[in-house]
Amino acid sequence: MINKNRPYRRIEIDKEFAKAKRSMHAAALARGKAKGFEQAHYQDIYTGKVLLGGDPYDYEHIRSSEEIHSRYKSVLTDEQIALVVNCSENIGVTLSSINKSKGKGRMEDWLSNPTNIEVNGIDLKLTLANLKKADAGIEGLVKILTT
Repeated sequence: MINKNRPYRRIEIDKEFAKAKRSMHAAALARGKAKGFEQAHYQDIYTGKVLLGGDPYDYEHIRSSEEIHSRYKSVLTDEQIALVVNCSENIGVTLSSINKSKGKGRMEDWLSNPTNIEVNGIDLKLTLANLKKADAGIEGLVKILTT
């Protein structure tokens, strides 16, 4: 039975996040090698710029784990929420400065400040496409887990 009033905890989420980051790093190393680099090769999910291993980047949940937990805790277990939070469509790589600036808030709220877009070189079209992709991945996995 699911306790819909349970508090937010990151234990299961962090375990799945560690697995996702390892997988993403292995794929980024392979991309880098294929392009002649000795380090991981990523594309920033908000700016579109190339990020290489050693650059100041973070793995990022596009939709925050707290937001997903709050939305689905009445129908999913913590283990299922961890899978949803860490679905491939909801994780990307971005500059650490962007991740820290955004914090735990919703991306749409952060984007409502034009200074954030300008100062951080945000590609609005790319960012909105990644938000849409994250939402579709989250909703699709929730549908699978609840049927």
